[in-house]
Amino acid sequence: MTLAPETTDLKVELQLDGDWFAVCELNRLLPGRGVAALLPDGRQAALFRDRAGRLYAIDNRDPFGGAAVLSRGLTGTHQGRPFVASPLLKQRFDLETGECLDDESVRVATYEIRAA
Repeated sequence: MTLAPETTDLKVELQLDGDWFAVCELNRLLPGRGVAALLPDGRQAALFRDRAGRLYAIDNRDPFGGAAVLSRGLTGTHQGRPFVASPLLKQRFDLETGECLDDESVRVATYEIRAA
């Protein structure tokens, strides 16, 4: 099956310090694949879009290995919860809450995200 390219002028925006910050064009986010975005303060966010079109944004830094790699992880669901598995040690992080599904004491930051 071939997907038609999305034609839209929508931008993906993250809420930072009460303001919305444009990160990229919506068509840059392919379902099931992550994208890393550099934020104005030097942090990185990992952005995801699922097959239903829902958007997620979490911190890109893997708290176990310390590398900024979560945007390269594999996405999936566990008991209805969307997650990304780190490419380093395979810990799974809930894309809605940032909670590590394999160690409840660890979590990553999440960001409010929208297409506008």
